[in-house]
Amino acid sequence: MAAERDEWLERAASFGGVADAYERARPGYPHDAVRWLAGETPRDIVDLGAGTGKLTRSLVALGHRVTAVEPLEEMLVELRRAVPGARSVAGSAEAIPLPDGSTDVVTCAQAFHWFDESPALVEIARVLRPGARLGLVWNTRDEREAWVQELSDVMVGRTDFLRRVPGQIEASGRYEPVEQAEFAHVQEIDRESLRELALSRSFCAVLPPAEREPILREVDALFTAHGRDGSLRLPYVTVCFRAVRR
Repeated sequence: MAAERDEWLERAASFGGVADAYERARPGYPHDAVRWLAGETPRDIVDLGAGTGKLTRSLVALGHRVTAVEPLEEMLVELRRAVPGARSVAGSAEAIPLPDGSTDVVTCAQAFHWFDESPALVEIARVLRPGARLGLVWNTRDEREAWVQELSDVMVGRTDFLRRVPGQIEASGRYEPVEQAEFAHVQEIDRESLRELALSRSFCAVLPPAEREPILREVDALFTAHGRDGSLRLPYVTVCFRAVRR
């Protein structure tokens, strides 16, 4: 168990070393998904585990007042450069540096599975106003296409944590029943950015350079097979959850 925890911490910290690749290669989120999570009326929003601000910038564009919370300094550097319109602070999901009942929405993009879920859900409820809500979102590759399945296997392997998310939220006892929605979108990506997308995954980021190279060669081969005119259309399903604080 201790070894698994150490591996998890190493992978969570690995994003700091690939923050620039993460910013360049990771896709943003569909506008409809962002509106579903946060609404269109300007609100006070905490974007938790904000990374380089992929979701933060969409929230700011909708007119929300956003505080981005991120534990890794390398990610904060990229975030502050990309989204100067957001307030950004160092902090974690388990220790949010904000007062009780200070926000209307807490969002977590591509991040909740890195949290210590039980204390994080308690802490999120603490900073939410009564009747406010939590919104979680993940961009997942659309593996209904065989070559996308192959890309996932090359880059990260397979996980099934999303099916556990509603139960984790509801088991905390602090939220109403979870709603779920999905939104399709496509990322247009070039060869180098596809390599950086692979590098930005924690499974790859923790490897020494010599062990990354075989993965990147397989990624190159998939780009050669399925790209056209220097670009590849990578399909995603954006999976969203939201729940109102009791």
